[in-house]
Amino acid sequence: MTITEEIKDVYFSRPEVSNSDLSELAKYWMPQELVYDIEKAYRFGTLIDMMITEPDKLNYFKFTCSGIQYSKEEFKLAEEMKTSFWNDPFCAMLASNSEMQKVTVNSNFNIEHEGVRFSLAARCKWDLNAMTKLRMTGDIKSTTATTEKQFLAACHHFQYFRQRAWYMDLPEEPVQKDMLIGISKVNKKVFKIPIVRGGDLYEIGRQQYQELSFKWWYLFGTV
Repeated sequence: MTITEEIKDVYFSRPEVSNSDLSELAKYWMPQELVYDIEKAYRFGTLIDMMITEPDKLNYFKFTCSGIQYSKEEFKLAEEMKTSFWNDPFCAMLASNSEMQKVTVNSNFNIEHEGVRFSLAARCKWDLNAMTKLRMTGDIKSTTATTEKQFLAACHHFQYFRQRAWYMDLPEEPVQKDMLIGISKVNKKVFKIPIVRGGDLYEIGRQQYQELSFKWWYLFGTV
């Protein structure tokens, strides 16, 4: 879709804590090179997410998305990756049955870290939410990985499993199955990593968000 004016997203001005907020807090303890990697991945990831799930928020004349300036070449690459996504039977099936960019808010998200129980007003915004039709959810990531093994390593590097566990636990009806979908910027391959409640990847992510949430609550909440 071609538009001349971008649509502002009010989601990011909401007061609840998001996984992105936790990521910003985590940067204080990260080496600068990792912070750079995360910001670079987020920049292009925003483009491919919007191109698949919210194309009305892109400006194809100015090559901008969510206020970020891209190049013509980056838009072309994202279009090729979008084609790979829709050519994948599973991805097409999940997306076709999903509410895209659905917002979920939990005003009393109960969390426990090392025996300390607390709660946060929390939010998330799903790339793909097919709970109504398929009882599962999904998220789309761009990656420089060229194999599934490399994508798995990248997911650990960027703490993507923290995001997925946060999203799975936050709704009133917890999510049992989630799919982390990576699209390679290099060879356009599509990688799929299933995350199941109670599984190893889910538990890694849950422990990560519990620790960061505790730090957030301690610093900014009511203690």
